[in-house]
Amino acid sequence: MEQEQRHITIVDESGNEQLCEVLHTFESEEFGKSYVLYSLVGAEEDADGQVEIFASSFTPSENGEDGELEPIESEAEWDLIEDVLNALEDELDDEE
Repeated sequence: MEQEQRHITIVDESGNEQLCEVLHTFESEEFGKSYVLYSLVGAEEDADGQVEIFASSFTPSENGEDGELEPIESEAEWDLIEDVLNALEDELDDEE
């Protein structure tokens, strides 16, 4: 099953727009938020072949297409995101 590529545009600290590839989205009932995991399109891999992954919470807009990205605010949210990332990595490893 092929997943369709989705992209979002973020604005970095310098005000530059960056095109990002959405890697995964999920919702947390615990925090009552949705989250998006993404990486910069064309990002260079590090020595381990890894690309930096970013995470934000977001509030979908009413049309369900765009949303407002918000920074992750708590250690508990980061722990949740780390768990989701680890589960995704395990899934990918199983497919190989």
